[in-house]
Amino acid sequence: MTDVVRGFANSPLNWPAIIMFGLTHGLVLTLLPWYALTHDFSLAAWIGAAFFMGATGMSITAGYHRLWSHRAYEAHWLVRLPLMLFGAMSLQNSTLIWASLHRVHHKNVDHVDLDPYSIRRGFWFAHMGWMLRDYPSAELDLSNVRDLEKDPLLAFQHKHYLGLALFMNIGMPLLVGAAFGDAWGFLLLGGLLRIVLNHHFTFFINSAAHWWGRRPYTIENSARDNDLISLVTFGEGYHNYHHLFQWDYRNGIRWWQFDPTKWLIYGCSTLGLAWNLKRVPEFLVQRAMLERQFAEARLDLEGCNHHPTRLQALQTLLQHEVEAFGAIMGEWRSLQTDRFEAARKQIADTWENSEVRRRLAHLEESLRTQRKRVRLLRLQSV
Repeated sequence: MTDVVRGFANSPLNWPAIIMFGLTHGLVLTLLPWYALTHDFSLAAWIGAAFFMGATGMSITAGYHRLWSHRAYEAHWLVRLPLMLFGAMSLQNSTLIWASLHRVHHKNVDHVDLDPYSIRRGFWFAHMGWMLRDYPSAELDLSNVRDLEKDPLLAFQHKHYLGLALFMNIGMPLLVGAAFGDAWGFLLLGGLLRIVLNHHFTFFINSAAHWWGRRPYTIENSARDNDLISLVTFGEGYHNYHHLFQWDYRNGIRWWQFDPTKWLIYGCSTLGLAWNLKRVPEFLVQRAMLERQFAEARLDLEGCNHHPTRLQALQTLLQHEVEAFGAIMGEWRSLQTDRFEAARKQIADTWENSEVRRRLAHLEESLRTQRKRVRLLRLQSV
């Protein structure tokens, strides 16, 4: 048995996490039903719970995840402050700890020993099990978040996390609930029930989004795109895309994909409260999708039972498409060289708005057209 495996087997129980999860789940299953049967929850309590659910959920997705873990955009302190406070309310640890573990996850995704919540150790482990013991893979090392430690808001939250978490989860619902005449209703719905739901919705990204769904961009890792998961995670369900292009402020890159987090970030940018929103160039997206289609087409041809002559013709067509793709990539690399040269000569702005855009749009359309041809080729191999 290796030292790492032995470390996993003998990992001590993480009693704070066990007590927290046991207490919140136990009260949801006992106290909440009893109160619902003996009292009436006010409409204000339900609305408050929905608000707290959205605020904490978006603080994880827009704050802990895209803003701080991946630096996908920058934001004004008027945005960062509520994201920090409601992030503490989500009861998922301080931003520094959350971001540190998440960066380790991306660096070592799917590694059995190094990924803190590796799906290769099972659905339950990725969902919650990794937090119930002090596993070596989740050993805390904040050296990978030195950039975040420079943010006074995050340093304050990390130092006073317990007090902030208790106030936001107990004090805040009680104070708001008292103002509406339903303090206990707000605490049970906006505090207790919301915590449990928010936890599991977030945990689904580590478990279900690595277990179930599509992989249209890459099969180099287990991450999946899943529209259903996006509905309960404020857009985080487009996980296959995210693991390939983690620095994009969007997860759902198409207008029809449900990603309220990207809409929030974009909305803040229109008000001057967010800037430097990072987007993956469409060409790179199309390239990834086409490379994925080539891999699928090769598998289709390997498994089909066509006549040898027909099979040879399809293989020749696929090879022609691969060669055409190589030509497009060669032209794209040439375009990058020309852009660099234009920037060196300080004529980038003028040239970028004319020649580059025209040539890049042509290359993107070429990839889209080629994807259609490869799709038809795959249909013929069935």
